[in-house]
Parts: sequence; C-alpha cells; structure tokens
Amino acid sequence: MSSTLASQEDLKKHKIPLLWRDGCSALLIPLNICRKQNNYKPWECDHERHTYENYVRRMKEAAKQKAAAAEES
Repeated sequence: MSSTLASQEDLKKHKIPLLWRDGCSALLIPLNICRKQNNYKPWECDHERHTYENYVRRMKEAAKQKAAAAEES
C-alpha cells in the first residue's frame, strides 16, 4: 500500500485491533500478513518490520518536537 492509512474495510478484514488503527495502520497489515505466513519467526519479515518501526519512530519524534515547540510558544 502506498498510503499509510488503510480503509476501515481492510482493517476489519485483517482484524487490526481498534487501538492499532492509526496513521500507520497500512504498514501494519503487510507486517501481520508476513508474520502469519511465516509462523511468527523473529528472523522473517525484516523489511516489513523495519518499515513499520521506522515510521512509528519518526511519528513519535515528530510528536515530541511538536510538543516542545508548543511549550516554547
């Protein structure tokens, strides 16, 4: 998926919990598919996991920067 937002239909189809339905939910779907296909082996799905974790990390850093900028103002 090119976007980081998945449709509600996709989220329901792939049984993504409500708490995980955020801006990076479209990256979580291929990761979970890969995990299920490979029986949750930790050495599999490196690319999908790396993509998802990097996006989550960037979003957390952006939120911290935004909060720091708001405090300064």
